[in-house]
Formats: sequence, C-alpha cells, structure tokens
Amino acid sequence: MIPTPVADGEITARTDAYFNRTRQIVSRFGDAVVTYAIFLRRPVVCAPAIMVEWLQAVAAARGQDFKIELPHKEGEWVGAGEPLAYVTGSFKALADLETLALQKIGAACVAAHNAFQMAAALPNAAFLAMEARHCAGAEMQEMMAYACAVGSRAAQADGAKGFIGNANNWTAHYFDAPHGYGTMPHALIGYARSTLRAAEMFVETYPGEPVTVLSDYFGLEVTDTLEVCRRFPEMAASGQLSVRLDTHGGRYLEGLDPQQSYAVLERNAPGALRRYRSQRELGYLIGTGVSAAAIWRMREALNGAGFRNVKIVASSGFGVEKCSVMADAKAPIDVVGTGSFIPESWSETYATADIVAYDGVSRVKIGREFLLRQPPE
Repeated sequence: MIPTPVADGEITARTDAYFNRTRQIVSRFGDAVVTYAIFLRRPVVCAPAIMVEWLQAVAAARGQDFKIELPHKEGEWVGAGEPLAYVTGSFKALADLETLALQKIGAACVAAHNAFQMAAALPNAAFLAMEARHCAGAEMQEMMAYACAVGSRAAQADGAKGFIGNANNWTAHYFDAPHGYGTMPHALIGYARSTLRAAEMFVETYPGEPVTVLSDYFGLEVTDTLEVCRRFPEMAASGQLSVRLDTHGGRYLEGLDPQQSYAVLERNAPGALRRYRSQRELGYLIGTGVSAAAIWRMREALNGAGFRNVKIVASSGFGVEKCSVMADAKAPIDVVGTGSFIPESWSETYATADIVAYDGVSRVKIGREFLLRQPPE
C-alpha cells in the first residue's frame, strides 16, 4: 500500500474547506454520533477495501473507533443508489474525511465492474492488466490494480479465466502473481531493427522463458510472426511462443482491407456479420487495428503454417464493448492485454456520502430517503 494521509494536517490540506469548517463548528457546539451512507448512482461491483483500510488507519491515529458496515461483500454486484458502506462514529472525527474517502471507493467500484464485464464476456481468454501507463500517479495505479483484481475474481467465480496477472511488479500481489508479466515493447524492435532479431535478443537474455513477440512494428504482422515461429520451432510447438497483435487504428493488419476482412469473418464467424451493428461495433469486427478479422487472419496463417500451438495476445482498446463484440465473433484470443477497465467516463465514478442518522435518530435530506436502513421484514 502507498502511504496515505492520516495526520490531521495532511487531511486538512487535501479535503474540501466546508468539511474542515464543519469539523470546527462541531468541536465548538458539541459532538454527535453520526452514520454516513456511501453510494454511487450507477451499478457497480463492490470494491471497498482501500477506503476501509484508510478509514481504519485514520481512526487509529485519532484514537477513535469507526464502525464500518458493508451491506455487500467485496466482489458483489451493487445496484444504482444502493449503499456500499455505512460508517458510524464521532461527527468531529469523521466530518473532514468525506472527500478522501469518496476518492478511494468510487473509481475502484466502477473499474471492478468493467473488469468483471470484460472477463465475463470472454471467459475462455486470460487477461493481463496493463493499466499502469494510463494512471495519474501511484495512488490511482494501486486503486485500479486492486479494482481489476476484485472484478476478475468475481468473473472467475462464474467460470471465467479472468486476469492472470498484470504488467508491473508493484501491484502484482493483487493478482497473486510473483511479478509483472511482459516481454518486449515496440522500442526494443526498433532498437533491434527487426522483429526476429528482437525475439533472438530476448531469448538470449532470458533463456527458457516464454516469449510474446510484438508483430506490428514494420506492418508485416503475418510475415514477421511466421519468421519468428520458423526460427524457434520448438518454442512454437510447446506453446512457449506467443504473438501480440497491437496494430494501431490507422491501418489494417498485413494483407487485409475492408473486403478481405469481410471475407475472413465469412469463413470463420458469419453470424457476427448478420446482426445489426453500430459503426463502432462494425469497426471492431472488420475495421482497422486489432479487429476480429485481424485476429482470425493471424490464426488462419499460424494454423496453415503448422503453428497451431502459438498463442495470440490481443491488445489495443479492449474495453467492455470490444470484448463483447469479440465474443460474438468467437475471435480466437488466448490472452487480452488491457488497461481499458479504467472508467472511460470519469463522472460515472463520483461516489456520494450523506449522513443518515444523528445520535441514533434517522435523518437525511429530502430525496435521499432510499439511503436509510430498511427495517427487517
């Protein structure tokens, strides 16, 4: 866990001014025992641990005892507006914590929901979390890795392979992985001046390790992949060799165009083309970049050359919608590399808190009565 502010001065500096002022007013006119209800306005997967751990740390630093009730277990689906947590304690001790507490739960729950949806859409594919490069610093990086792991475990409970690890060592423990996974960036291929030479350099430096080769640097995805397979036939036969498709959206995979892309899908997943599609969904099927047609074309080329055990890793924009379209096209993906479980619309991550009881008496602003604890039936 990264260090989080628990000292009063640090919290005061980072919280909203009206919460700091509320704390001072309550200190002057008398404390009360209050209960906060924390919720989001959209369906999510419950991912509260980072917030809960921080609240517990602050309580210890302030000599307080916060009672934290979680109506839903970690990893459970939560409906829009349903409370994620009830936090009870001294109003003076809690008043200035709302800003930071909400930061630590809203985005995590939405990211967990996205990770769950993605893994559930492609249950036979393994996923690799590659969120770090898209995060705004260490705190967000940790939150997104934690959230992804929560959503992944929820999908795994339903039978999906889910996320098997991530791309950096620091947050690998969330996935029960010994370290981050990955073999080479495009920069190494540029340095080596050929895809094959980059693969050879990796094998010489890390003998015995599996290799995932990027295939798009020179725009020769099929040609370069087959060249690497022929250079390392034993690795190809044993399943130790993979190809990563990361073709950018400005061009088609080698040998494809719109007509050829349609033809590939007609051969392998004609039903995917028969249904109505939005323009974006159609692009995921037969457009530029890493489309379903591109993945099927690579699988055809590998199988045709006798390299049936070489795995395909797909990356580039794999969010919930793209994963769903790939599932419909039965795209032969072995592993998905993605950071797109990070919420696309940040406004959806805004968590909210309201006090719902003062000294044991239920009271909440008009319109938020749904947050009150319901009496047992």
